[in-house]
Amino acid sequence: MLVQIPIYAIHHDPEFYPNPYRFDPNRFLPENRDRLTPYTYLPFGAGPRNCVGMRFGLMEAKTAIVNLINKFKFVRTQNTKVPLEFVKGSRLLKAKDITVGIEIRK
Repeated sequence: MLVQIPIYAIHHDPEFYPNPYRFDPNRFLPENRDRLTPYTYLPFGAGPRNCVGMRFGLMEAKTAIVNLINKFKFVRTQNTKVPLEFVKGSRLLKAKDITVGIEIRK
């Protein structure tokens, strides 16, 4: 049995997105997440068989970070704050400012 899910129709349904034909990235901000109905925004699909491109992009980003760490050394500079200062009130642990130097590994 063939099952098709009309992604375009879901993404443009006024029931889920008021004024659906207007470009409004603010509807996806963290403070607006409670207004979104789960699985009504599926740019990469959902579940275990979601978009291969999304996983490939994540793998590429991780590979780039590994290559940077492999070829360069990140060191303290005169401007590096020790200890780091963190943003208060954020759910994530986020540093205010991080200054590092970069040296080529030998």
